[in-house]
Amino acid sequence: QVQLVESGGGLVQAGGSLRLSCAASGEIWNVNQMGWYRQGLGNQRESVASITSGGITNYADSVKGRFTISRDNAENTVYLQMDSLKPEDTDVYFCHAIISSTITYVPSDYWGQGTQVTVSS
Repeated sequence: QVQLVESGGGLVQAGGSLRLSCAASGEIWNVNQMGWYRQGLGNQRESVASITSGGITNYADSVKGRFTISRDNAENTVYLQMDSLKPEDTDVYFCHAIISSTITYVPSDYWGQGTQVTVSS
């Protein structure tokens, strides 16, 4: 069984910082990619940042230059350092991973439960 556990959300003032963490655990064979989504205004989640096992990163335009994603491959953990936070960053942030398990060896999508980030003005 594979699961993602998030931590680090909270309440900060505009201009402040938070650091989110997400650890994947279970019957993992390979982690292809990990990243973060946020709920957004509509029903469809929007990608914030992602990183491959090789270290290739991708960021949404709205967070580029303010957020930094990193990973610890040995621990199957991804981090999102969020600096210069704005009220519009307020949302529920979901960890996401593309993982192949030792059961299927097929890359599949996994999601965390979400962690609340609130930025006050």
